Amino acid sequence: MRKIIIASHHRLAQGLKDTLNYVVPNAADIIAIAAYVTNTPIDEEIQASLHDVTDQDEVIVFTDILGGSVNQAFAKFVNHPHFHVITGTNLPVIMSIMLEIDDGYTSADVIKDAVNNAKEELIYVNDFIVAQSNSDEEDE
Repeated sequence: MRKIIIASHHRLAQGLKDTLNYVVPNAADIIAIAAYVTNTPIDEEIQASLHDVTDQDEVIVFTDILGGSVNQAFAKFVNHPHFHVITGTNLPVIMSIMLEIDDGYTSADVIKDAVNNAKEELIYVNDFIVAQSNSDEEDE
């Protein structure tokens, strides 16, 4: 079994899940944890999402903020086999990993590549457009 969890402060996780279900309709089941929306402590929400996970299962968790309480709560599990936590998440990194998933375990290399690719997609568009415009002028 594989679990994909998106966890964030407030409702970001729900929005990402909703968008993923629209963009990647055949995506695996995703659990969204919107921390602090209810009075349920984050540790209880995590335990509820992991209650049926065994050491043979894979868990891929995407969190919003490195050092944030949600990320810290999941970071406690990184020593478990096949448990991955990615933080600073965005739609491209989640999609990239989901599209690479097959029947086996997801390798750390696949996750690292997706993280690096997502970093490259974080662009200040104003400068990008100027650079593209300058490049087009040089080509003429």
